[in-house]
Amino acid sequence: MTETASSIKIALAQLNPVVGDMAGNVARIRDARAEAARLGADLVVFPELFVTGYPPEDLVLKPAFQQAALEAVEHLARTMGPGPAVLTGTIWPERGEAKPSVYNAVVLLDDGEVKAVRSKVELPNYGVFDELRVFTPGPLPGPIMFKGVKIGVPICEDIWKEQVAECLAECGAEILISPNGSPFDWPKPDLRMNVAVARVTSTGLPLVYLNLVGGQDELVFDGGSFVLNSDCSLAVQMPAWREGLTVTEWVREAGGWVCRPGQRERLPEGDGAAYSACVLGLRDYVEKNGFPGVVLGLSGGVDSALVAAIAVDALGAERVQAVMLPYKYTSKESLEDAAACAKALGIAYDMVPIGEPVEGFADALARLFSGRQSDITEENLQSRVRGTILMAISNKFGLMVLTTGNKSEMSVGYATLYGDMNGGFNPVKDLYKGEIYRLCRWRNENVPEGGLGPAGRVIAERILTKAPSAELRPNQTDQDSLPPYDVLDDILFHLVEKEMPVAELVARGHERATVEKVERLLYLAEYKRRQAAPGVKISSRNFGRDRRYPITNRFRERATGASAASPALKIAVPRADGDPS
Repeated sequence: MTETASSIKIALAQLNPVVGDMAGNVARIRDARAEAARLGADLVVFPELFVTGYPPEDLVLKPAFQQAALEAVEHLARTMGPGPAVLTGTIWPERGEAKPSVYNAVVLLDDGEVKAVRSKVELPNYGVFDELRVFTPGPLPGPIMFKGVKIGVPICEDIWKEQVAECLAECGAEILISPNGSPFDWPKPDLRMNVAVARVTSTGLPLVYLNLVGGQDELVFDGGSFVLNSDCSLAVQMPAWREGLTVTEWVREAGGWVCRPGQRERLPEGDGAAYSACVLGLRDYVEKNGFPGVVLGLSGGVDSALVAAIAVDALGAERVQAVMLPYKYTSKESLEDAAACAKALGIAYDMVPIGEPVEGFADALARLFSGRQSDITEENLQSRVRGTILMAISNKFGLMVLTTGNKSEMSVGYATLYGDMNGGFNPVKDLYKGEIYRLCRWRNENVPEGGLGPAGRVIAERILTKAPSAELRPNQTDQDSLPPYDVLDDILFHLVEKEMPVAELVARGHERATVEKVERLLYLAEYKRRQAAPGVKISSRNFGRDRRYPITNRFRERATGASAASPALKIAVPRADGDPS
């Protein structure tokens, strides 16, 4: 008969795996286990799908991937040696089937073997998640017995609904441990806490919430793991945006298990959290894909200034190369502001004038374009020359090109394909223009934890106050083609994040013609967004993983506000350029 423990130490390993690097991830488990053993832990817990990395997406469907994960877990179990048990997330294929079901599972490893397996029941199939595509839902689980303690293990989405946690409580679970792969967005930290409190309240059980930390393509995981006691009091709060291992101490009292007060970190909020997300997302994209550094066009504008600051905080100044690419329309102020920004950040800064190549393209096209007025075609030659030069630098030195377009611009197509859209990653892709300004001001007053850049003002005040402009023609400003950004951003937020009908936006005080224009541009620019670089997800609804609209699409809302398909509607032809009109 298993002896009932009166106390237990559980280590929480909030770590950063790499998708597909099972050998590396298992090595991290071994290292964390050794540290947990040194601290006297009985059990060390790792986040959701830690062995494979999260999310593995369609790799799960690959038999060789399934086998590699299974072998990694079984070899780890056999070779761990004395020390704390391990509870870790992994994929788990059923043996003995021609086409096995594959589960998003957790395994308990102890005494040289796999002691228990529990599978995720609630597979999310919304927003960025499509787990029903690759996993089979598990059966309702019972608790795992460990050292006389009945531990319930609801996996991530399992705590967002009542069924799994209540089933575990009814089956006698005494502590809930929830391994998570929960990506960040603006409202997520508060939502997680609310969900955890609801599960603790409904079950009367303490809950451990353990989350991943790190970037994976467009997703970024913020960590922020915590422990709630059965009275909903916060016993432990781990940090956000960085790895950590903490040992939690539990004692059995008359009313059940209680976690003693432990680590209590303060989490960044608002703009600080968003900036940290951009830094971590960029850092891990560069590091996990093996780039030596990055290069970006530094225009003297606000978007590229913020991207440069994020890059320095993520990678260090020595791994960031900035290039000013002036043409005859580039203002003296832009030249000065770009140079000042590079100096403040301490990054390498070069200037490559684009006059000769632009004029060379114009000469080459002169006969073909004879008799036609100059228009946006010639303007976008400038952007495409800049994009080509940055890609050449990338090819020559192995640096990844950062793109710098914001969500406001990408929403309405105010960007140039094969020009300023060239690049491998965009850390500000999911930030509206107004948010860009806010994060610039935040960074001038703060350095994010773990940031590698200098303290103090790194983005000059003039960059934040001058009218934004692509500088593709004399005296150009963005507002020549777009509504003021405060108006545009409010319309876009409610169209994209809220799917608000046009009539309701008009009721908010916006002019109907402006709303309808913005909505039309939003639809037309879908083909550009499909060709854009990936970037950090910040909002509750980013382009791509969250919002998946067809490119060929004739749906528009009728002028009355009613929604209907309108085959007779005149559709503007999308243009592969930077003009949203």
